[in-house]
Amino acid sequence: MIATLRGVRLGYDDQGRGVPVVFLHGFPHDRALWDAQREALADRARCIVPDLRGFGTSEVTGPYSVDQYADDIASLLEWLEIPSAVICGLSMGGYIAMALWRRHPERVRGLVLCDTKATADSAAAQATRNELIALVERDGVDALVERQLPGMVGKSTRALHPELVEQMAAMMRRQPAAGVIGALAALRDRPDSQSTLRSITVPVLVLVGEEDVITPFSDAQAMVDLLPLTTPTRLEWITHAGHVPCVERPSAVTQVLADFLSMPSLSSL
Repeated sequence: MIATLRGVRLGYDDQGRGVPVVFLHGFPHDRALWDAQREALADRARCIVPDLRGFGTSEVTGPYSVDQYADDIASLLEWLEIPSAVICGLSMGGYIAMALWRRHPERVRGLVLCDTKATADSAAAQATRNELIALVERDGVDALVERQLPGMVGKSTRALHPELVEQMAAMMRRQPAAGVIGALAALRDRPDSQSTLRSITVPVLVLVGEEDVITPFSDAQAMVDLLPLTTPTRLEWITHAGHVPCVERPSAVTQVLADFLSMPSLSSL
């Protein structure tokens, strides 16, 4: 399906009934990242799974920023006539989820922050983003995939499930170069979200793959430590998974999400 929003067309899936949940993919992915959860949770949740602008079947057009991605999702919820939803984001999707709370808190009834972190890029990380932009401009998306794929999945997945490694590689390779470059700039320039975490009042699930080397457990714990003591919070770690546990250990992630979504404060709204 295609939603025509303010200034951009977004591709998305809309499946199931129940509490609305928006699933936001990471970088450089598309909405297929959440296929297993969309299908498994459709009997208890309305799963809205968009491609961010510049990815998948969405329009490749700027401007690109974490705040713009968040505004796009708020517009999508308005277009679907969904007052508020649980926002579930992985990695870059987690940055967007936090930006949604900062910019559109009325649209957020709960947050799931997967394999992400609250801090902005350091100067060194920003320099690396610039190097990757130059790499894609020079050699294309395939060169980026070759560089990033080893850290995308955990050691257990690489050893036991090479088909999942190739699945992730294929997803990454099919993304448009212009969207990838725009997202790299958005990631480089994203704001620090530590103060945003301190303001959250809705239930939060923080989830991380045990073998994630990009945003490890220490980043997940740091986010939990910033949340107010009065905010209902869960911290879960998925064993034998790296940066994309929703693909590496889909059943385990689905079960954790199902338990979180069963909270009365989420399902009764």
